[in-house]
Amino acid sequence: MPAGTVCAVPTILLATDADWILEEVDAALADASTNVYRVRAGIDVLQAITQLTPDLVIIDEQIGNMGGIATCMAIRNAEGMDAIPITAVLVLLDRAHDVFQVQRCDADGYLVKPLDSLRLRKAADALLAGEAYADPISLASGDAADLAFQA
Repeated sequence: MPAGTVCAVPTILLATDADWILEEVDAALADASTNVYRVRAGIDVLQAITQLTPDLVIIDEQIGNMGGIATCMAIRNAEGMDAIPITAVLVLLDRAHDVFQVQRCDADGYLVKPLDSLRLRKAADALLAGEAYADPISLASGDAADLAFQA
């Protein structure tokens, strides 16, 4: 899909073992024109990408057995070997201080928890349009709420 075009019916793959994150993402993004699928382990993400060919993969940083950063790196390595299609990746971080890690793993975007539907939708829309997304966080406080309403 060329950069800057939005899919007609986007498919989103969520990798998390936390039910509350599924509930947040599903409430913010799932509707009649968006399909959200879930895997509970980072190790299952590559197979799910092969099966679903998602337009966006959202990865919880603290997913069990293979963290979100390692999962993102595995996605990028598999893309480099042409084993899976190139996919937009959004990582859900626990702390603002983890931003450097997500930049090193070549994620397309990141959000810092706690999540809210406005920021989730904004990040997903940007990534689905072929753009990057960086959460407008205050690195001094680590609080995403400091800048959440500035545009």
